[in-house]
Order: sequence, then C-alpha cells, then structure tokens
Amino acid sequence: MAAADTEFGEWPLKRLMTEVVGTGTKSAEDMTRAQAMEAMRRILADEPDHTTLGAFWLANRWKHNNAEELAAYTDVMAEHVQYAEPKVDPVDCGANYDGKGKTAILGVAAGVAAAAAGTPVVVHSGDRVPTQKQDAYKHVLDELGVRTELDPDESADMVDDTGFGFYYQPAFNPAIHDLWERRDNMGVRTFVNTIETIANPANASTHLGSFYHLAFAKKMVNTFEASEHHDLRRVVMFQGMEGYDDIRPGYTKVAEWTNGEFDDFEIETAEYGMDFEYDDLGVDEDDVAGDSAEITEAVLSGERDDRFADAVALNAALRIYAREDADSIDEGLEMAREAIESGAAADVLEDLRAF
Repeated sequence: MAAADTEFGEWPLKRLMTEVVGTGTKSAEDMTRAQAMEAMRRILADEPDHTTLGAFWLANRWKHNNAEELAAYTDVMAEHVQYAEPKVDPVDCGANYDGKGKTAILGVAAGVAAAAAGTPVVVHSGDRVPTQKQDAYKHVLDELGVRTELDPDESADMVDDTGFGFYYQPAFNPAIHDLWERRDNMGVRTFVNTIETIANPANASTHLGSFYHLAFAKKMVNTFEASEHHDLRRVVMFQGMEGYDDIRPGYTKVAEWTNGEFDDFEIETAEYGMDFEYDDLGVDEDDVAGDSAEITEAVLSGERDDRFADAVALNAALRIYAREDADSIDEGLEMAREAIESGAAADVLEDLRAF
C-alpha cells in the first residue's frame, strides 16, 4: 500500500489511474466516495501534474462517472463555493456553462417572465467556459445592460429585489474558475462541466436542468441524493436544446423528483403552443447573445408574439411548475402569458437594469 500523504491521503491521481480508473474502458473500476473526494481535493489544490490531471479527466470520461463519484466531486466543490441565500427560495437553473452556438438562449426571458408571475429564479454561468466557450446566461444579460460581475451577496440581493438573480462563477465558485486553463487545454468536456451546473449558489430547494437522455436525468437525481451537501426537495429536468435549459420543440421527456420519488412523462410541445421545429429557434451563429437579447426584450415587452414568444412562455411555465407555484404546466403557461401581457415581465427587466 502506498504511504499516506499527510495533506490529502493515500490516493494521488497517478495511483488512481494505475489501480482504479485508468485500466481501460472495460476493466476500469468505480472509485469509492473517499477516493473521489481525495482526487477532487488534490485537483482544486493544484497538486496533480498537468499530464496526470489530463489523463485522469479523460479516464473518467471513458469510464463514465457514477452518481456516488459525481456527488463526491460536488461535495468537495461545495466546500469552496461562496453561498449567498436570498430571503426567497428560488428555482435554481443550471444550464451548461459552455453555452450555445446555434439557437436562441431563452432562459433569461423565461426566468424574467416566471419571476414576474411570482416564481423567483436564479441562473448562473461563467464567461466563455471550455470546451465550447460559447454564449451563456452572462452574455445575454450583458447585452441587455444588466450587471453580471456581482459578488454573491449582491446576487442574492438581486433575487430579492427583482425576483430574478444572476450568480457569476468566478465570484461564487473561484476554485472551479481557476481550472479554466487546464480545462481549455483538455479539448473535451470533463466531469467539471457536469458538477459546476449543480453548484446551486443560492442554496435553492428546487433545481431545474436538462438532459440528452433520461438515464442522465436519473443519474443527476441520484447524484443529488448521494450528495451530503445538497438538500433539495425537488428536481425537474427535460430534454434541452444544445444541452441547455431551453426545452426542445416537439416530442420530449420531462423527469421530476420530489422528496425521493422519481417520475417521468412525455409531452408534445405543440400542445403548449410550441408548434414548430428545432431550427425555427435558430439565430445568427456569430451573435447568439446579441440576437437572444433582442428576442428577450421584444418578447418581454410584448412586441413579439411569434414562435420565440411561445417558446419563452413554455420555458417560463416549466420554471413555475418546477417550484410548484402551479399545479400543472398548463396553469404555469397561463401565468407566464399573463405576466408578459400585463407588462409585469417588462417591469422586471427594467428593475434588473436599474439594480
């Protein structure tokens, strides 16, 4: 047995590679919680050699992390997160931080509409996060003239003052932000891309996210259950466009978990006003944030009542439904449309600009 490291333990990443995760896609084993936590503590302390870290990340990608490993990584990350809880309990929206590059980012408009309907919403992202380094929540808000480079306490105040709040990764999760260069050099996504989306900087009791396949939604729910930090009451996830938290048009699955009970169901978005195709939500790929901001303002002001308005309303409805401020998606949709038609959503946007 290797001698124990006085600071971390007996499982440096090189040993984990040799004996556990790096032995091949078929023979690799899962780590224990203790091993995964030690690995993450070493990573955040900048202890591993760059080559070893890259190999470890890649081995985890090939092996596929289980929920216990992801929970261990998440809990160590949480030791470094600067949490700031607003007085209200918002919906935590954890979209992929590396952004979108083809379709409109609807989460700001949807979150503002939900907030105007009485459902507080928190969103969070970094700035050009690897590997895609595409447009995310921050960039749409920047285009709208909303301050984004906030300290966590300011973000919490933003939620309480307006109903909608943005948390900036370099401020609330600096340990993960410090991995930016190494992640960029990897060239492929790592488990960090997964766990950063569930940092939950406002300590919300409801999480809203997206998935490509239902199995991933189940894994994320199992991750929350295995986490010793997170104490969520409810998780709602759906098949999102480009891995983001904008629901995919057409036939799609929704997964929900409430106090330990998991369920999933199918919906046709056309039944909720989203009667069009994926490509109909496309924008200029050279200016996703700018186009998304223009769409956001036009929808919230009532100037657009087209497919983008329909998509925003349904995404807002899912946020309202996730927090159980509506008993059904249909009821949430009515609330979202009323918030836009009454001018309340436009007022929230102006409050955000004034914050």
